[in-house]
Amino acid sequence: MELFAVPDLPEIREGDDLAAMIGDRVDLRDDDVVVVASTVVSKAEGRVFDLSEFPASPRAEKVADRLAAIAGEEKDPRFAQAVIEESTELIMEAPFLLTATRFGHIGVNAGIDRSNVPGGDLLLLPERPSESAERIREGLAADRVVVSDTCGRPFRHGQRGVAIGWAGMPASRDWRGERDRDGREMGVTVQNVIDELASAANLVAGEGAGGTPVVVVRDWEFGDHDGSDNHFREVEGDFVRQALREWTFQE
Repeated sequence: MELFAVPDLPEIREGDDLAAMIGDRVDLRDDDVVVVASTVVSKAEGRVFDLSEFPASPRAEKVADRLAAIAGEEKDPRFAQAVIEESTELIMEAPFLLTATRFGHIGVNAGIDRSNVPGGDLLLLPERPSESAERIREGLAADRVVVSDTCGRPFRHGQRGVAIGWAGMPASRDWRGERDRDGREMGVTVQNVIDELASAANLVAGEGAGGTPVVVVRDWEFGDHDGSDNHFREVEGDFVRQALREWTFQE
């Protein structure tokens, strides 16, 4: 397959028609996958806020004080308040905030970004990223769209691209019931393809000031497999999440 960045996109502002801006800069094929960074989706959807819009609650004050004591530097309780408001659960409150967003994503600080946010202090994730992906897909008349973000993973150093929203394709392809090279039937392999496409696109998109927020994946085929829209683990089967609820950080 081939991946390439969509060139010459300007700084995105609230109300911008992302689909039209992408479509004006690239000739898409029917089977392309368009991977769009959540940062530009959020900017177009007006998810830029000032810290002053999140007056700190007593809980946020307590969370910020504890994080400040651990880090040895001041923490703004208004940021903690923003994280609390964007989360359905604080899975960990120390030594950092590990949260569950309203749409099911698990990440640090509810995915709130404090860099590359012209006109504000905070950039929040899209409220419903899969609906955002569907709107972009309809506007582009494209088959498949993935909204991506970067986040860390347990047991790994650094960040990688992940999918937080998608439209026009299943989240995963299911190899269960198919045969391996020795003829044995596979019983557990479900491949999360939207995460893999987001990660591959992130290599092309880059990070920082030189980043390009939209990448086209061309000549990738889903193949003749069953598909599934299971992406975020259900709480009942997420044993790591359950264990973290019982874990306490020891300073």
